Amino acid sequence: MKITFNIRYDTDWGQRIFIACLHAESVTDIMNVAREMHYHSDGEWRLTIPLPDSTESIYYKYMIEDKDGVRTAEAGFRHATFEYGYDSCVLHDYWLSEPADRTFYTSTFTKNIFARHNRKDEKDATGNPNLVIRLSAPEIEPEQTVAITGNQKRLGNWNPASAPQMSADNFPQWEIRLNSGDISFPLEYKFVVMESKTNRLRYWEEGENRFINQLPVEDPCLAVINDYPLKTPGFSWKACGTVVPVFSLRSADSFGIGDIGDLKKLVDWVKKTGQHLIQVLPMNDTTCSHTWKDSYPYSAISIYALHPLYINIPMLGGLKDKNRMDFFSNLRQKINAEETVDYPSAEKYKTAYYREYFLQEKENILKNGDFKTFISQNRDWLIPYTAFSYLRDRNNTADFSEWGEYARYERKKAENLCSPDNEAYDEISFLFFIQYTLHTQFEAIAAYARENRVVLKGDIPIGINRKSVEAWTEPEYFNMQQQTGAPPDDFSDTGQNWSFPTYNWEVMEKDGFAWWKKRFNKLNRYFDCFRVDHILGFFRIWEIPLRYTEGLCGHFRPALPLSKEEIGNYGIPFDERWVKPHIHTRFLPDVFGETADNGLYRYFSHTDAEHLSLNDFCSTQRKIEQLFEGCGDKKLQIIRDGLMYVANETLFIEDPYDVKRYHPRISAYKSYAYRELSDENRRAFDRLYHDFYFLRHNSFWKETALNRLTPLINGTEMLVCGEDLGMIPASVHEVMNRLQIFTLEIERMPKTPNTEFTDLKTLPYHSVCTTSTHDINPIRAWWKEDREKTQRYYNNILQHNGKAPDECSPEIAEQIIQNHLQSPSMLTVIPLQDWFATDERIKRQDAEAERINTPANPDNYWRYRMHITLETLLCADNFNEKISRLIAGSKR
Repeated sequence: MKITFNIRYDTDWGQRIFIACLHAESVTDIMNVAREMHYHSDGEWRLTIPLPDSTESIYYKYMIEDKDGVRTAEAGFRHATFEYGYDSCVLHDYWLSEPADRTFYTSTFTKNIFARHNRKDEKDATGNPNLVIRLSAPEIEPEQTVAITGNQKRLGNWNPASAPQMSADNFPQWEIRLNSGDISFPLEYKFVVMESKTNRLRYWEEGENRFINQLPVEDPCLAVINDYPLKTPGFSWKACGTVVPVFSLRSADSFGIGDIGDLKKLVDWVKKTGQHLIQVLPMNDTTCSHTWKDSYPYSAISIYALHPLYINIPMLGGLKDKNRMDFFSNLRQKINAEETVDYPSAEKYKTAYYREYFLQEKENILKNGDFKTFISQNRDWLIPYTAFSYLRDRNNTADFSEWGEYARYERKKAENLCSPDNEAYDEISFLFFIQYTLHTQFEAIAAYARENRVVLKGDIPIGINRKSVEAWTEPEYFNMQQQTGAPPDDFSDTGQNWSFPTYNWEVMEKDGFAWWKKRFNKLNRYFDCFRVDHILGFFRIWEIPLRYTEGLCGHFRPALPLSKEEIGNYGIPFDERWVKPHIHTRFLPDVFGETADNGLYRYFSHTDAEHLSLNDFCSTQRKIEQLFEGCGDKKLQIIRDGLMYVANETLFIEDPYDVKRYHPRISAYKSYAYRELSDENRRAFDRLYHDFYFLRHNSFWKETALNRLTPLINGTEMLVCGEDLGMIPASVHEVMNRLQIFTLEIERMPKTPNTEFTDLKTLPYHSVCTTSTHDINPIRAWWKEDREKTQRYYNNILQHNGKAPDECSPEIAEQIIQNHLQSPSMLTVIPLQDWFATDERIKRQDAEAERINTPANPDNYWRYRMHITLETLLCADNFNEKISRLIAGSKR
């Protein structure tokens, strides 16, 4: 067979059009397989390519080459199928630009909200059609359909009621098959949107009529018109959802911690109340020490493996030994009655159950074809993960540097370790089984959510644990001598140190960011939407040297650090002392209080008559931490905290990649070193500081983010949302808007300077609006944080007179949520705790127990659990009806 490609494109002088035709969609370099097209006439380019008669479909993409030989490809791959029995096909295309409504092309809509579940449309044609008209229309809701009408009897003579409906078998693509014998050319037509069941007109598409002047082929050939997308009049679909960690769920079937089975019950509740989205925290395996410290969901040991704790035992199956089954049933009831998650107990006893079940069913499991297929299809990540988990437990540490011959990862050794012939295979096969079970359970729940038009929204952490599978197997992707964190913010005056290694983006870019693309693809198995944790990290990350435990002396990477000459040009002569921690003796009482006596001087040496520097044994925060480890003496704790403070006392940070360049220390204007500057030098430093942090990097970080994010966004079908809180570069929202990445909007964390509360009426459409996050207090606890601020909120935002109540009543909580639901944001996602706050009978009595994380505390125990069961929640008719009314009233 042969296929002829036609595209209308008005080129400039020196430009040429190429086409890449592939038998499968590929992420390889398509430029090398592209063929040049020939200019025909009237801006039309054409190329005929022979294909094997057995060809059922192809992927293809047009690209334009400028006079300098630089090629630019259109957005996305096209997919053409050949099922019509013709030996020749002519495709008529238009140039694919990035759609203005890209959001509706994501799987959130195409495979979930607007998906055509279990519906196959009739192909509206008699005989063998030789004219196919297709168009993209992703915004069509499930109860609607697209029809075509025009100046033909076959098309209803402009009467929508008589217009033939189009097929959506390949939604969001719609098509109709026609016989040219039924058409009198020229054909003039338009698309209309109709009610599927009643055939009632919803609306006409906007814009001018469409035309086909003549049949663009001769018999016997098939013509396919890939038309421009449907011109939809003002479309502003909005929805509401709930955010809650999976570990926080509670049901009658739980085993002390929420799991995948509980997620199914949450889908039922979300659907019942008219919501369309569930947002969860990361669900990857975090097992590092088998202690409560593994509860931190953003410190994964694998970017692929799911956490074993999320297996649902009823879905897994029962034990045949009645005594053992009764034992675990009694144990489950006891642990499940706990108010919060008892992480070590849940892990210990759920794992014990998994082992007994595996031993019981081992013979059948190892023979299972699906089990074998899972191992085969996931070997690339499953083998390293399983080897890591086995070696972690065998060596009683996740620090792979202590694993002897396995300290350095070698694929062959890992393969041998995981081989059925290896003596370790009993344990290895058990670990395989755990991940297989998690995958099959989660895939089933994901399918259930899609059937019920509930979007599951995942979460991708910005970092990885430095004792993780990826750090062991792919160290070239990370800067292991650096740490990620955040500069000072509302959560912490000394910044945050997350301890993750930073990414070696230069290496990642060389293979087209394959590491990130594989990570996104794994997530897409279960989710149709995801949140990028700390998306600012794709612009620049806050990088902290290993010698620091706090985040204050970090620096942005990538960055454009200053030379000594540049610093001098601001009118502030560079002084080498500004790079090394030191303090003037007159400030010691401020820092150390009553402990500022002669005994303090053992920690210091004089650099001159008035200044002190830290001695070598306590010259870094890491050394200070080790020196005072386990210290319970109050006086020594004051000294420790003071030494930590002095370790931050610098004006500039030396760049670790170019020691002749420097970063002004963040918040340096609060330091004693700054106070020592003359008035003239302070003014000069202030100018330098403002230029460096708010002007110097705008274009640089913009290009950096576009270079990193564009291929990743183009490579996933999920809807992408970003957590863009904190110290936000000016270019962030421009980039997110261009790539249609949803922003995160929180009323009490405004992004506009000198503003106390975000104006919810001004939020962008492409955004997620929420009342609180896991890092801040839910509504009721926040109400008590700052009484003066609460009073201003009560009077100015909620528009109430008088004194604010001491407690956030259900009526106030309801008003706050209603305000968020009325915002222009496409998605309003409410934490489960804040939904509970709207009902006196449902809410938890202790509002302080509802907070999930305190970012300033690196040892936070992530253990919040909902206080009622999901079964109880599903039966709370009055509460559920209230939520339904709130959502329906906001037209979400």
